[in-house]
Amino acid sequence: MLRASTALLLALAPLTLPTPAGAVPLADAVERIPLADESRTGYTRDSFRHWNTGLNPADGCNTRKEAILAKAVEAPQVADHCALTGGSWLGKYDNMVVTSAARLDVDHFVPLAEVFDSK
Repeated sequence: MLRASTALLLALAPLTLPTPAGAVPLADAVERIPLADESRTGYTRDSFRHWNTGLNPADGCNTRKEAILAKAVEAPQVADHCALTGGSWLGKYDNMVVTSAARLDVDHFVPLAEVFDSK
């Protein structure tokens, strides 16, 4: 009974919340976003350094490997030149377990070219 009451309250909550002044429906807000042609003039991928030497250039771990190490569920062994063996990672979007650092991608949520186009 308690679960049903809680579910009902949660279902009705959006109906009882006050609407902020100036709020508009999502579809109207999307329509207000200005549109413009994208321009890639001047863009070159070489303008963006790919992986830098990381926080400690002496350890051989570039930014990519530092990100992989930081997200490990089970830490891998780190050998010379930051060679990673063992360890495991949990996929953020699919909950799949990955046991090879070589199979992991570390990338931008938005491609650099798109950021450049949409400035």
